[in-house]
Amino acid sequence: MRSVYGFVVKPKGERYNNSKKVGDKELILNTEISHHQFVNREAIVTAVPIALETDVCVGDTVIIHHNVFRRWHNMKSLEKNSGSYFNENTYIISPDQIFAYNDGRGWKPLKGFCFIQPLKEDNPLYANKEKLMGIVKYSDGTVEEGDLVRFKPLGQYEFIVDGKRLYRVKSNHITIKYEHQGDEEKYNPSWASSS
Repeated sequence: MRSVYGFVVKPKGERYNNSKKVGDKELILNTEISHHQFVNREAIVTAVPIALETDVCVGDTVIIHHNVFRRWHNMKSLEKNSGSYFNENTYIISPDQIFAYNDGRGWKPLKGFCFIQPLKEDNPLYANKEKLMGIVKYSDGTVEEGDLVRFKPLGQYEFIVDGKRLYRVKSNHITIKYEHQGDEEKYNPSWASSS
């Protein structure tokens, strides 16, 4: 099955990432269907659009919008699937719901997006534990990977990519590129994997 303008994808794993393996036990982290942080955001591409040219190919893993696999309750309290839902293992999504892809050679953001690892705030007077700056992990070419950058507030969206907590930031929301000192402390909270 192919769509004219949409990508056909299936979840990589389950629709939700609600549990974590601790020793030989499974710990349930969340029981709500509406909480976006626990929705799976990785998918496998099963078909590409007929009418669009794209670097994304069948079999690639993609990072997608959090609402694709998400379930929700309508005004009558009935549980519903997202508008992308076709069946339990098939979702049709528009190109603007894909932020990066991995073809087996590493993550590549789509044009207009960068993934940035936030830095820990070193000033104790600030309540926020992280700065609005970070180190570019994956770039669309606007800036170099490894650059230290600052970005606009309220434009960053959190993703866990290969066990690291990264922000997806629009490339045009990056405001300053700094000289990288090398002693900046990355902010990766304990609930994300280490390193």
